[in-house]
Amino acid sequence: MNIAVCIKRVPETGARITLTADEQEIDTSYLGFTISPHEECAVEEALRLVERHGGTTTAVTLGPPAAAEQLQNAVAMGIESALLLETERSDWDPQATAAALADALRDGAHDLLLFGNESADSGGYQVGIRVAHTLGLPCVTGIKGIEITDGTATVRREEGGGWEIFEVPLPAVITVKEGINLPRYASLPGRLRAKKLEIVRVEPAWREGELRKQRLVVPQEQGSHVELLGEGPAAAPRVVEVLKELGVA
Repeated sequence: MNIAVCIKRVPETGARITLTADEQEIDTSYLGFTISPHEECAVEEALRLVERHGGTTTAVTLGPPAAAEQLQNAVAMGIESALLLETERSDWDPQATAAALADALRDGAHDLLLFGNESADSGGYQVGIRVAHTLGLPCVTGIKGIEITDGTATVRREEGGGWEIFEVPLPAVITVKEGINLPRYASLPGRLRAKKLEIVRVEPAWREGELRKQRLVVPQEQGSHVELLGEGPAAAPRVVEVLKELGVA
């Protein structure tokens, strides 16, 4: 089976995010970048499926020339080929992004299109769904388990303390959640192969979307309170008082 995994270049998770003065972009001066965590799990799932069933894997991303680094990371994990929809524009909304990805994947060469359930930066939850709609393919989201049998994908999604089970015919679009697997580390041979692999680069056609970005907002940080109870044995009485206040003593 042939699998395409769509990934995204995002700031390192856990990094402190600051905005440019006009509040239109993230200030990337001191940021590192990585593959969005849900999509890293999608890469791992593609590799596991091909290890069980045979086939090929391709990583696809839309972004600036620097996004080649994330494609190389996917190749270092084991992905066989990479496609970069190269653009210097920064205003690709979910509609435009999905349209460009659908154009790149329209040839029908893939049995399965894997996406992360949402990206770590914008968290739009919609690119995979839009691609599926554009290509006329069945789509299931938020998946934490995939089995392929006789051209059918049986997938499961957590719901209310149990599981929802779906069967969809291939080709199909599936968005996976972090926790479906534990992504492997890139091996040294994989990193060497990634450096040598020629990434296919295509300039995507721009389509005007209906969404308009007004500005970005960094969520307000939650404050915390720290109380020093003292040092050594002298702190014991205050520790007892605090435990009593908390109802645990």
